[in-house]
Amino acid sequence: MMATAPPLVIRRAVRDDLPAIVHLLADDRLGATREADVMPLPASYVTAFEAIDRDPNHLLAVADAGGRVVGVLQLTFLPCLTYQGSWRALIEGVRVASDQRSSGIGRQLIEWAIDRARQHKCRIVQLTSDKSRTAIRFYERLGFVASHEGLKRRL
Repeated sequence: MMATAPPLVIRRAVRDDLPAIVHLLADDRLGATREADVMPLPASYVTAFEAIDRDPNHLLAVADAGGRVVGVLQLTFLPCLTYQGSWRALIEGVRVASDQRSSGIGRQLIEWAIDRARQHKCRIVQLTSDKSRTAIRFYERLGFVASHEGLKRRL
């Protein structure tokens, strides 16, 4: 008899999730060069988590499968003057555990974030993805359009 996978629950992250979240962020070609997946975690992660957690316009969410964090994203709500003073939602830091990729978890996370954006009365949901990632095709299948050219400047 085949074991069934535990149900996936998408929930607000708690501080105890932080090591698993950092591991997800570090577990890819780009993240491995910029994250510190070590114990104890650098204090900067705790400081950032606390700032995100206390701000009502930020939401760090995890996909939890039977107590294991298998996905993460950060959702930020931005008030804007454009579009007649509307709100936007920004999705950042989307990661799925390497052994769970292509299982539908990423789709569930993004759809969950879009639903939260609708509840918040956002007019636009936006995200960025490094041009070297194959995730761009994934986002396009979910209805995202490469309508703008994004620029970044590292400080």
